[in-house]
Amino acid sequence: MLSIVLVLLVVVLDQVTKFLVVNSFQLYDSLEIIPGFFNLTYLTNKGAAFGFLAGVDAAWRHYFFLSLASIALVLLVVAWFRLHRDHRFYGPALALIAGGAIGNVIDRVRVGAVVDFLDFYVATHHWPAFNVADSAISIGVVFFLLGNYLEERQKKHREK
Repeated sequence: MLSIVLVLLVVVLDQVTKFLVVNSFQLYDSLEIIPGFFNLTYLTNKGAAFGFLAGVDAAWRHYFFLSLASIALVLLVVAWFRLHRDHRFYGPALALIAGGAIGNVIDRVRVGAVVDFLDFYVATHHWPAFNVADSAISIGVVFFLLGNYLEERQKKHREK
């Protein structure tokens, strides 16, 4: 039940923040929050992480990413059923990843691109803009890897 709540929380938080940005900014508008470090900047990404395939102007790209995300969500559900009892980090990790994936899929279906707005930078060096869904996916991956590391450590400790 906690995992379902976490998925829903990520999706709602992601979609609410994107709604606020889309309705408060024009595309490419930026608001400086922390000078020299952080802006809210309304951007869209038709590609994958870091704009992968964003420059490809083909109809198949949209369906490719929707299909890829759908397959990933099915695999995440299967992984959750198989792993969530193995270590306490796996359930929340997979829920964060799934919630983020769902948030970005909603954007692709609704507007044909993912809405990004978190813009971190130092001087003129910008990290690619991202959103709450991307953050949840990244945190979920870290939790998953941490759970995997701790599970392996426990196995080695038991074998001694």
